[in-house]
Parts: sequence; C-alpha cells; structure tokens
Amino acid sequence: MFEKVLIANRGEIALRIQRACKEMGIRTVAVHSEADTHAMHVKLADESVCIGPPPAGQSYLNVPAIIAAAEITNAQAIHPGYGFLSENARFAEIVTAHDMTFIGPTADTIKLMGDKITAKQAAMEAGIPVVPGSKSAITDMNEARRIAASIGFPVLIKAASGGGGRGMKVAESTGVLESALQTASSEAQAAFGDGAVYIEKYLGQPRHIEIQILADTHGDTVHLGERDCSLQRRHQKILEEAPSVALDPEIRAMIGKIVTDAVKAIGYCGVGTVEFLYEDGEFYFIEMNTRLQVEHPVTEAITGIDLVREQIRMAAGHKLGVTQDAIKFEGWSVECRINAENPETFTPSPGMVTEFHAPGGLGVRLDSALYSGYRIPPYYDSMIGKLIVHGRDREEALMRLKRALSEMVVGGVETTIPLHLALLEEAAFLAGDYHIRWLENWLAERQG
Repeated sequence: MFEKVLIANRGEIALRIQRACKEMGIRTVAVHSEADTHAMHVKLADESVCIGPPPAGQSYLNVPAIIAAAEITNAQAIHPGYGFLSENARFAEIVTAHDMTFIGPTADTIKLMGDKITAKQAAMEAGIPVVPGSKSAITDMNEARRIAASIGFPVLIKAASGGGGRGMKVAESTGVLESALQTASSEAQAAFGDGAVYIEKYLGQPRHIEIQILADTHGDTVHLGERDCSLQRRHQKILEEAPSVALDPEIRAMIGKIVTDAVKAIGYCGVGTVEFLYEDGEFYFIEMNTRLQVEHPVTEAITGIDLVREQIRMAAGHKLGVTQDAIKFEGWSVECRINAENPETFTPSPGMVTEFHAPGGLGVRLDSALYSGYRIPPYYDSMIGKLIVHGRDREEALMRLKRALSEMVVGGVETTIPLHLALLEEAAFLAGDYHIRWLENWLAERQG
C-alpha cells in the first residue's frame, strides 16, 4: 500500500480523499493555489504545497507544479479527484513517467473514453446499446443530412470532446441543420480546442441513469447498481438518487451485467461510471466517466462500500474487496448539490461565510469543506457542499432530506438550499415522475 498520496484537487473532494487515506494509514499532501491557502483540505493535510496563483490554469491545472510538489514531498501516488486533471490522459502519462501511480485507469483508457466518438464505437463493439446516430465526426453536410434523415428529426449535435452542454445543439429540421452544426462546432472548438461534432437521435423525455463499476487489475469487475441523475439544469446535475424509481431488480441486473461484461472486454481498471439515457424501457449509452463521480456518496450509502478506499486499493494492485454476489442494495439515498449561487438566477455568490451549521442526525452526511470565517473564492466551481441522506425507503429519505436542508445554515452568501426545499414540495418530484428536461421546464414556470 502507498505510504503517501498527493491529492491534485481542492474543496470537498480533496477532503473526502484525505479522510479515506487517513483511515487507511496513508499520509496526504495537499496542493493549493494562493486563493486556497486557508482552505480546509490544506489545514487537515499532513503536508501542503502552494502550486500557483488563484486561476486554475496556473495552479490546479499546472502539471509541472503538481509533479514538482509530488517529487519534493516523496509522494508515491497522485489522486486527481474529479474535474481539473482527472480525465487528462497526458497527465496520467506524465505521472507514470515519473515513477508514481496515477490513481485512475490507464492513459490509453482515458483517451479511448475521453473522445465521445471513439467511446461510442468501443461501447458498440463491447455490446452496449447506443443512441442511433453517426459513427464518426461529421465532415460533410450531405453526410449530415443523410444521417439526420435516416434517424429522423429532431437530432442532437454534440461535441466529440468535453461535455457540460457546451458544443451541443438541437436541430428540429433540415433547414436549421447546417447552422446548428456550425454553431456546435464553433462552441466545441472554443471550449475544448476540438471542433469535431457528431449527430445522435434526440430523445424526448429520457432519464439519465448511470451504472457504477469497480474493476481491479486481476480481472475482477463488479457493478454497484444505478444512480438516477435526471434532475439537471443546462446539462449540470442538481440532485441525484440511488436507486432509481424507473428500474426494477431484473432490469438492474440486466444492465449491470451488460456494463460489467463490456468494461472487462475493453480491459478497464479502476473506478468508472457508464452513463445512459433511458426511455421507454431502452438504454442508450452516452459516455463513460473514467474517474470518481461527484455523486458517488449515494452509491456508498446503499451498498456500504467506500468507493475511494476501493479506488486506492485497486491502484495499489490489490484485488477487489467485494464480489458481485455479496453486494446488497439497502434503502434509498439522495444527494443535493449545494452551490454558492442565487437560487433563482443561479448567479455565483462567492464571499465570506459568516456562519455555518451542518445538519446531522441518523442517515445524514454532509461532504463540504466550509467553515465559519472561510472566504469562498470566485475562481472555481460554485459547489460548496453535497448533502446526502439515507433512509429505509424513498419516502423516508426525502423526509430526512427536507429536515436536514432546513437545519443547514450558510450565512454571508446565497445558496441553492431554497431551491432544493422547493423541489421537495413538488408533487411530480415526490412521485419520482421526472426526466432530464423536467427541472428546466419547472424553473421556467416558476420564473413566469
């Protein structure tokens, strides 16, 4: 096992990884920007190294500075968390070239799954159902028209690289197809440095279902069931739950087996998530995330498995600590992403946290690096915490979530806590009757 791990991230995920390491007897190194000098993950690490000015490009994305920090502290492995460099194949290569372990899959696997076109091709070859559409990047308008006509309008144009809704446009007819392609390609080039786009069938009201997998270097692979991440705004997840009201045990076992067989076929190792759109009883592959997910705690809650611990163990060459037959799904879990944003306009609200009170009680977990007196910097993502609850069933979990949200206090900045409380009064959400476009429709109605 590793003796020392450098955590190339910040905020709640850096703290989450630290906690797992400490419970495993592993020393931790925190890297931080000048803006994060007083951050919680820096305060609680065994060692810390400042790697640059506040902008992420000069600090958390500064590969030479991160490698230098690992070398001077004698770290044996680097955990990238999520975001930043977590799915950067070149970073994984550099870590390995410096005789350190990248806690994640191989660079080749990251490359394969990082390009949505090659990922879709790999998924098809491995037997995973995919959304009907182009098999490669669109380079010719005549080809685009032919593909769109064959699968039927509306169609969705998507960037081959990146995500988060950038480089994504809907074309309702042939008349707008060319302009939609050009706009999507320009956005993709600006956001990801790659203007390649492809076409898929546009699904009307699908759910976003993702399957969590663990795969060690000894050929053992398991799935930990699904998460329903359908509550989204601008393709960004707002709330996640596990399991999903849309799946029953038979469907769960079926898609779980398809996914585990597929990741074995591509030789995947580590923690990963295969994401699908699910509509009318059919699964359609979207992408595979080759890292830990923001919403991993809901899976931990219903399985009792520490995903970060398993991730570190597998990176160190250990066999999985669990078999598929031993995995049991107990109860229901829901996670709210708490952002420092205005709950109506979603304008970021950085600033000083004048008071902070974390909710508690049975089945309540808060993953956050906040404390009273902490200044939320304006340079990074606005998520300041994840509130996770677990109950015997969905009704109990939602009642527990409502209670926990009402207890949580973050003073001095605006947060999205009121948004989540409002959702918990909505009949359709309480009934589990929602899809990936439901939240935006609901927000539009509320705002008149």
